Amino acid sequence: MGNLFDLHGRVAIVTGGNGGIGLGMAKGLASAGAAVVVAARNAEKSRAAVRELEALGAPALAVGVDVTDEPSVEAMVAAAAAWRGRIDILVNNAGINIRKPAQDLSLDEWRRVIDANLTSAFLCSRSAYPHLKRAGGGKIVNIGSMLSIFGASFGPVYGASKGGIVQLTKSLAVTWAPDNIQVNAVLPGWVDTELTQRGRKEIPGLNEKVLAGTPAGRWGRGDDFAGIAVFLSSAASDFLTGAAIPLDGGYSTQL
Repeated sequence: MGNLFDLHGRVAIVTGGNGGIGLGMAKGLASAGAAVVVAARNAEKSRAAVRELEALGAPALAVGVDVTDEPSVEAMVAAAAAWRGRIDILVNNAGINIRKPAQDLSLDEWRRVIDANLTSAFLCSRSAYPHLKRAGGGKIVNIGSMLSIFGASFGPVYGASKGGIVQLTKSLAVTWAPDNIQVNAVLPGWVDTELTQRGRKEIPGLNEKVLAGTPAGRWGRGDDFAGIAVFLSSAASDFLTGAAIPLDGGYSTQL
């Protein structure tokens, strides 16, 4: 059977892979042997991420991309494919948040979040699809959220985008199963990232609420996502597709 988790010879794209959950996943993939393309906007952060991945012994490449822009996405995927001659794994992680109740959201703000979180996953997946198919199959990992499950007064557009991620995941899983492409979603709980650090400043009592509601008793860390990235990108998950898996320290299991 061999090592089900071995990713040597595989090429992965991780959008938003230069920090937080994305970098944690990229480090997991690199540790399992994958060559990793860090696709993000901040070139300086991406170069730093590449150095971290190379220190793990993995080939790594930084590619600039605006995941909301179709030509930019096409160029990013083309650059990734040209780098190593193939694409096997796509992690759709890039995203933003605007925390406002629905009555205070402008249409422009709504569209910005939907485009960055949901439309981007569609664009990247559609662009990567022919390369995954050509490789004989592949893996797509979409990043949802606890707001794929729950509602929050401060997150109507974020919740809508992340709920959409789950349904997009299921549709792509069904559509591309004949091509041996598995598509799954990870639903992070409360994770210590730049986005949530800002959230703790904007939402009084959030830190205490998270700690009280998480059986693990702590915020998640980017490195907590390394293992599931490897699992969902490897032969170990070849019969798993269309799933939405909470990774939340038990937050979604506790009343």
